[in-house]
Amino acid sequence: MARTLSCLLLLPSLLLLLPLLLSFSGPARAEPRRTSQRRAPRAPAAKVRLAGNFAGREPNEGRVEVLHNNTWGTVCDDEVDIKLANVVCRELGFQGGITWAHSAKYGEGQGPIWMDNVRCDGSERSLKDCKHNGWGVNDCKHSEDLGVVCTSERSNTNSIRPNSSPASQWQGQIATRRHPGYNYYGNGHYYEVPRTHRHHYQRHSKVQIEEVRLRPILMATKKKNLVSEGVVEVRHAGRWRQVCDLGWSLNSSRVVCGMLGFPDATQHNVRTYKKIWDTKIADPSTRLSVMAKKKGFWVEKVHCRGSENSLSECHAQLSIPRSPTPCKNGRHAVVKCVPGPQFARISSGRPQAPYPVVPVRLKAGPRLGEGRVEVLRDGKWGTIVDHMWDRTAASVVCRELGFGTAKDALQGAFMGQGSGPIHINSVQCLGTERSILDCHFQEVQPWTFKHSQDASVRCYVPKTGIENTVRLAGGRVSSEGRVEVLMEFGGRKRWGSICSENWGINEAMVVCRQLGLGFAASAHQETWYWAGDPNAAEVILSGTHCVGTEFSIQQCRHNNHVHCPRGGGTRAAGVTCSDTAPDLVVDAQLVQETAYLEDRPLHLLTCANEENCLSSSAARMNWPYGHRRLLRFSSRIMNLGRSDFRPKASRESWTWHQCHRHYHSIEVFTHYDLLTLNGTRVAEGHKASFCLEDTYCPEGLQKRFSCYNMGDQGISVGCWDTYRHDIDCQWIDVTDVRPGDYIFQVEVNPSMDMAESDFMNNVMRCRCKYDGHRAFMYGCHAGDAYSAETEDLFEHQRQITNNFV
Repeated sequence: MARTLSCLLLLPSLLLLLPLLLSFSGPARAEPRRTSQRRAPRAPAAKVRLAGNFAGREPNEGRVEVLHNNTWGTVCDDEVDIKLANVVCRELGFQGGITWAHSAKYGEGQGPIWMDNVRCDGSERSLKDCKHNGWGVNDCKHSEDLGVVCTSERSNTNSIRPNSSPASQWQGQIATRRHPGYNYYGNGHYYEVPRTHRHHYQRHSKVQIEEVRLRPILMATKKKNLVSEGVVEVRHAGRWRQVCDLGWSLNSSRVVCGMLGFPDATQHNVRTYKKIWDTKIADPSTRLSVMAKKKGFWVEKVHCRGSENSLSECHAQLSIPRSPTPCKNGRHAVVKCVPGPQFARISSGRPQAPYPVVPVRLKAGPRLGEGRVEVLRDGKWGTIVDHMWDRTAASVVCRELGFGTAKDALQGAFMGQGSGPIHINSVQCLGTERSILDCHFQEVQPWTFKHSQDASVRCYVPKTGIENTVRLAGGRVSSEGRVEVLMEFGGRKRWGSICSENWGINEAMVVCRQLGLGFAASAHQETWYWAGDPNAAEVILSGTHCVGTEFSIQQCRHNNHVHCPRGGGTRAAGVTCSDTAPDLVVDAQLVQETAYLEDRPLHLLTCANEENCLSSSAARMNWPYGHRRLLRFSSRIMNLGRSDFRPKASRESWTWHQCHRHYHSIEVFTHYDLLTLNGTRVAEGHKASFCLEDTYCPEGLQKRFSCYNMGDQGISVGCWDTYRHDIDCQWIDVTDVRPGDYIFQVEVNPSMDMAESDFMNNVMRCRCKYDGHRAFMYGCHAGDAYSAETEDLFEHQRQITNNFV
């Protein structure tokens, strides 16, 4: 009881001492808080960040905001270049900057505009270390807020972004692997489908650059036919304007060169052009001195990443608001382009250089720099599926081939269907790759896609001026007429006609392509129905022989001295050009599957002998006794082009063959040859075209050609004409051939009498082993289906199977 009473007496004293005790215990409990304050300087809060208010913004892009006096503010875009973007991006932990965005591309910020006229030399560790007008000193509005785009790669993958927590960083990296835009592609990479930022910029840009050109100002560049260096001029709203070089880089030059048909750009002589600029600006009487002071003369703040297809996708601004002087402290931008190897010799007058040896090619295109895209993989050429095919990927192809960027990325077998394997699908490129095979893609399993989905391109090609050295005269339309050429004689150029002797489809193809009119539909050796220019009636070019790949008719082989027994005038050469052409291809697989030997009695070969389908030794036999040994096979000839295949001769000139009861519309339609491994012919056959018709057309296509009742002959687009193994002349007479290893060859349209978009695939080749009793056919393929190395292997090595080369 006494102890309880004493405790009650002490209670008021304890209540009085409680605040004092709490004051002593307070600092001890707050110690960790003081510790965290001391550690703050070691891990400061971010002084710069990227912001933005539109959907789809990536973490590596946005409006630049800086922290000053505990308040976030923006940066004005005046006098900005890529060096500032590099400083900002490195400060944020990225490897560097890709480009910068002006005029509030990422939306207008709020609060103060802290920095204006920011000038960085690129070596600063932080944006605050760069020079500027002073904190808050500006003449800008938030409509001029600066944005940047950084590389997606970080400078250190373990580092944490300054304005994020470790937890959020790890969440971001984990989410990346599950991102729906990531796939495992056929070339072995996880890959995010690129979201190009150019669409955001284009949406906000008021500068619509319609065209670009180079104006040569150096005497050395003025004399060249191929203009690859000069001052950049762009066409906006119907006016040609100069481009200010402030913010201009080699990446921007690369885009300009791509639009002009050149694959790359290099640095020009800055000192020389600066001297010319300073001289003209100092003279008030020069046009440049007067025009440079006008805002309407300039396009400013052009900046590209280098992967754009045209300048319209880059940042651009007509003039800087509230700036009294346009292009202050700048000059006009100058570009120096690197021509592709096939164009490098044009200005020198030397022969055309060969095309680049690269694992990509264009087939069946009507004009230079156009065609179906085919890539070389494992020694075989194959096509690309058009799924996700775009201009960025097409531009990689164009540059790889020595052209500029792509005008168009075409889908749906726009340039005709291929006939070999289909190699790759879902091609996605960043635009900076050196080869299309460096891009990300999916492997294609056999029989999963059809050639109706083959991808094609149209590339920008340089303006060489060769189209101005040939013309067509007298035609009813601009795509036909008598061919007149401009040649130099005795230091003077004059127009004249071409001798039509030996004038054929290859020569006509070169003329049509030189004029940009597509393929040659016909090569005319008489042009009496086309009245040419009387001043160009004289024949000034004869003996012309073209391979078909030349840029101009003047580059073809011809006589040094004119010799034309046929004469000119009404017998001068002429052409008819067309945007489309057929393309015949032999089905190699069918030949391989149907080949066999037959010993056929002579009394059953009378009609075939009349058509010269037997070897010469047959004439020495005691007809009708004995037999001939025939290598028989079926052949299917497909028209994979974009127009119908028609015989050259008109119906009135077809020949009736009484023996077979049909008309011959073509004298020789196919050649069948058996060759030794070194190319010597040991047996041959040929097939006159007794009937060109649509034997079969796929679903959705209607048969249009049939030879019954003297019907119209031809092969429609997408259809094929089949010659069965059991009809006359569908063989090679091998009666006199010794057993051994041979090459069996079929060639369609061998004389090239009828135009096609591609003659290289008219030949089909197989390896053939003949043991005297049986024949084995294997490795059958179109003549241009393999690389040169693989074709050499096909010809000289015996270890070749049906499926592997």
